[in-house]
Amino acid sequence: MYNFDKNAYDAQAKAVLDLLPVIEKTCDEINLTDYENILLLGVGGTYLEWQSVAACIHHKTNYPIYVENAAELLIKKDINYLSNKTLVITSSVSGDTKEILEGVRFCLNRGLKIVGFTKNTETPLGKLLDHFLALDTHFCENFYIEYYTFLLCLLSKAGQCTGYEAWKEQLPKVYDELLNIYETSDLSMKELVHKYHKAPYSLWVGSGPIMWYCVEMVSMCLLEEMQWIRVRPVTSEHFFHGTIEMVEDGVPVFLVKGIDEYRALDQRVDDFLKNYNVTDSAVILDMAKYPIHCLENEFSDIGAVLAFCVTILDRIPKYYEFYTGHSLAFRRYYRQLDY
Repeated sequence: MYNFDKNAYDAQAKAVLDLLPVIEKTCDEINLTDYENILLLGVGGTYLEWQSVAACIHHKTNYPIYVENAAELLIKKDINYLSNKTLVITSSVSGDTKEILEGVRFCLNRGLKIVGFTKNTETPLGKLLDHFLALDTHFCENFYIEYYTFLLCLLSKAGQCTGYEAWKEQLPKVYDELLNIYETSDLSMKELVHKYHKAPYSLWVGSGPIMWYCVEMVSMCLLEEMQWIRVRPVTSEHFFHGTIEMVEDGVPVFLVKGIDEYRALDQRVDDFLKNYNVTDSAVILDMAKYPIHCLENEFSDIGAVLAFCVTILDRIPKYYEFYTGHSLAFRRYYRQLDY
């Protein structure tokens, strides 16, 4: 597999599993019963990650959980839910993301407590946190696993949901299955990118509060920012109201089919592409084809997110890098200019 380090994968999986006792201890220290709601604070990719994780958690609890973009929080008027009874959870691997730091300071000035994921306590973010959780990985599935695990543990200890012990027990086996998905999907993803990497632009389609933000992640953060690929992300329900007229031969349509109730909207797009033969470049990426067998049905939603990370979020951008010769690490503007 191109740009995949098995030793790094194993080491970072072990680091996540070793963090479980720290997560549990942190949840005991916080005591969610002292709070009225949770704010998940992100920007760019972290905002999209929090949205998908929150959607999965919302299937398991009615506890009030809000997701905010840090850049918007600073100027937003409708934040009446925010009080000293709000627990803020945020993330920045680098620990120096400008918007996150400003958002955290905004919350601290209001007397809020901050839990944060970052690579170490010496980062600018690490120095501001009331509770630090280590996050130093380049495998995107680990972000979702850490966030989901922490929220599930926190809510379970407060009696707001169930399932943490079952999730914890299954987690080591999840990594084994994800590795298998890496290995079995790699060649097909390579062939896919080889076929379409020279297209002038592409459409990415998905639906639902879980999978849509994953689609935004790959299109915005990976293909646009890291590969300078012209992409039009659109939800399955909006596809038929404008974007449908842009479909023609030579325009790849990447349809990501989820596994939840919103799959019906994805199927509608699938049927249109097949029944009317409107493009020679339809690509169906069906998460139902990548089940994580060790996970019980109650975790199938987060399982689909993890499968997306492996097959699409990791493999597809890396093969774009392989065929375009454009490093995923190279930027023209992001972190290059002050704006």
